[in-house]
Amino acid sequence: MPKTNVITPFKKASHAHQQCSDAALSVAEDTCNSRGVRLTKLRRRVLELVWSSHEPVKAYDILDILRDEHSGSAPPTVYRALEFLQEEGMVHKIESLNAYVGCGAPDHNYASQFLICQSCGAVAEMNDTEIRNLIANKAAGMGFKIDKEIIEVKGICSQCSDKPG
Repeated sequence: MPKTNVITPFKKASHAHQQCSDAALSVAEDTCNSRGVRLTKLRRRVLELVWSSHEPVKAYDILDILRDEHSGSAPPTVYRALEFLQEEGMVHKIESLNAYVGCGAPDHNYASQFLICQSCGAVAEMNDTEIRNLIANKAAGMGFKIDKEIIEVKGICSQCSDKPG
């Protein structure tokens, strides 16, 4: 039976975010070292900013923070860092929001499905092989070759739906 792997769940209020963020940065450093690519100071800082919450962050929000830290920061540097982080599987772009979230499993190659809470903005990432296979089979049946698969589902997370009022 196909398996759903929850890569990055919706975070509970008791979530130890600093540990989560530190672990993601450690995995990113190990992944870069094993691949022989450089996680430069800027790339690492951009990744830190993406992981600063579990909500999607826009490139220009990252740029604003970087400009406060280093006045010479410019859009191309942020976009190049984000492009590198995407290529290495460390961040995902949420296309419908034109924003980025950290990847919970940068050492794996898979097509993600994203659940986006319209109330709090949190994003959960999953890798459901049944969904992926269904789309691949339906596309193949239509003679369509998938180049890139991005599934984004908007709704309300359990924490927001449990809130009174």
